[in-house]
Amino acid sequence: MMNRETALAIVEEFTQSDSLKRHMLSVEAAMRAYAPRFQGDPELWGVVGLLHDFDYERYPDVAIEGHPVIGSKILRERGVAEVIIRAILSHASEITGVMPESPLEKTLVAVDELTGFLTAVALVRPSKSILDVELKSIKKKWKDKAFAAPVNRAEIEHAADQLGVPLDEHIEIVLQAMKDHADLLGLRGNISGRVED
Repeated sequence: MMNRETALAIVEEFTQSDSLKRHMLSVEAAMRAYAPRFQGDPELWGVVGLLHDFDYERYPDVAIEGHPVIGSKILRERGVAEVIIRAILSHASEITGVMPESPLEKTLVAVDELTGFLTAVALVRPSKSILDVELKSIKKKWKDKAFAAPVNRAEIEHAADQLGVPLDEHIEIVLQAMKDHADLLGLRGNISGRVED
């Protein structure tokens, strides 16, 4: 089974954007946090999170000839396990036709966009820190459809429901995972509340 070091090397090879790398690291953190809940292997779940968007920068069209289909072909050529490839294909089921079925696949779908939303909530705070983000501020922004408008709230709610995890609990699990890795994700900010230069 692929280890984190190998997965990270693939991410570095294909991705220049720091924000996209941080997104993949956020999803990795959330996946690792969720793995024990479903008796999953945190290493495998983390690798899936880390690799899920590795091809997005080069192939930004979510299409049959784009992300994540091309990425899955690249991974297959490199001998990556089918369980990882299938999970990655399942996070764009509208294109790939691969529906998320296992807890691993359902969790990837449930945490993917949520990590982006939580990052956006952190970055509009004066501190720019995920460490002072709380559930109530997330829920307030959740209702504001103009905030992080591209994030499909209904999709996240549906995915959490498919996992059998109440939405608030789902948000808390992902938020805590991101707080635990604030430095790695570039989200420590300035916790004293002063806006950084």
